[in-house]
Amino acid sequence: MVTGRPKTCSSGTCGNGNKANSLGWARLNGTDFVSSSVPVLGVIPARLGSSRLPRKPLLPLGGEPLIIVVTRRIAELGACDRLVVATDAKEIAHVVEDAGFEAVMTSPDHASGTERVAEVIAKPAFSGFNFILNVQGDEPFLAAAAVRGALACLEGGDPLGTAAGSLDAALVNDPSRVKVVVDTRGRAVYFSRAPIPFDRDGTGEVVYHQHVGVYAYTREALEAWVRLPPVPEEQWERLEQLRPLLHGIPMGVTLFDGPAAPGIDTPADLKWAEAEITRHLREVSP
Repeated sequence: MVTGRPKTCSSGTCGNGNKANSLGWARLNGTDFVSSSVPVLGVIPARLGSSRLPRKPLLPLGGEPLIIVVTRRIAELGACDRLVVATDAKEIAHVVEDAGFEAVMTSPDHASGTERVAEVIAKPAFSGFNFILNVQGDEPFLAAAAVRGALACLEGGDPLGTAAGSLDAALVNDPSRVKVVVDTRGRAVYFSRAPIPFDRDGTGEVVYHQHVGVYAYTREALEAWVRLPPVPEEQWERLEQLRPLLHGIPMGVTLFDGPAAPGIDTPADLKWAEAEITRHLREVSP
């Protein structure tokens, strides 16, 4: 049974209409979804070939490989009925299985984590899952509100869901912090590495939202996503989520309180994360 997930978007910003939109994506009434009856498959894509941080999933963080820290974090949230790590490296699979988690081998040819997740759900063993949660394997501090909020968007009727935290205006020019603009229905308008919305008059009143590395999909929407041709903006920005968005698939966004915790992309990020874990352990030690 699925536990610990809200039945509606925690921030009140995810779409929850019940009419089909102009592109034919069925909008289901939020009451049609009962958390205990919609099975959720959690998938954490992981590969060794990171250009900025080689062998990233296996690098130590707090005495454990990063992929284990992330997997344990998601498992402890209790948001998934089944949780697997999808990888193209037997070395990662062995580490995951030795830690007591489940690994699934996938093709080395995928261009994105979403493609890797789609391969997993196509396997007969996972045919019973209609909600899929994709958590990036370099997000050890991912907020529980982000995970549950992304799933709440599906429960509210969106075919895709994600989440975003607050972002200090002093950090908006950092291209590693992906910004998202959300419409009045709680759906993504655009994602960018550039500062959006742009504060043309320098008022200092613009509110920025930083996207976090979690996606929730209905099975139908995920299968549609990977069939779509790439769009130029996806390639210019290096943001895979622009493909479904610019092809017209609605994506709900849960806005949660507090800043989005950084992922691990560089040696400096890893050093920061190690310091954070050390600080936390000191705080909780008697």
